[in-house]
Amino acid sequence: MKNVTDSFLSVGYWPSAGSFGFNTDILATNPINLSVVLGVLIFFGKGVLSDLLDNRKQRILKTIRNSEELREVALDQLEKARARLRKVETEADQFRTAGYSEIEREKLNLINSTYKILEQLENYKNETIHFEQQRAINQVRQRVFQQALQGALGTLNSCLNNELHLRTISTNIGMFGTVKEIMD
Repeated sequence: MKNVTDSFLSVGYWPSAGSFGFNTDILATNPINLSVVLGVLIFFGKGVLSDLLDNRKQRILKTIRNSEELREVALDQLEKARARLRKVETEADQFRTAGYSEIEREKLNLINSTYKILEQLENYKNETIHFEQQRAINQVRQRVFQQALQGALGTLNSCLNNELHLRTISTNIGMFGTVKEIMD
């Protein structure tokens, strides 16, 4: 305890430097500061850098393993593809030896079936277009009818008394029912 007290007392005997400030002597301060900063960085950053490098190493090793597995799968697929190619070439040779007539007949059958399918698709397309046109025409008719009916009702409402108004509404409801039955 005495040593601690003596050290504080001895501070009081040091000569005063004037004030606390920056030391501008570059040669005296930079090597010390740099060595302290580098020491702290190495001491505390060593573990983090080591972990980062280990993680990177594990990812690289995993990528290499995955690449090797993919390479093996690709080689297997390549071998299977080569076997299929040999089989197809053998079958092609058999077809060639059997004659071109079979190939031509199959070709014509395929062309004919394709034309039939195209005709069916064209018919479906035309039916769809016709259906959509009819639907659009019906929608336009309904809108025109509704607008005409609303316009007529507006005109009638402004010109009619109650009794005449009720008779007109009854007549229009009857006409609307008839038009709806025709549309259905």
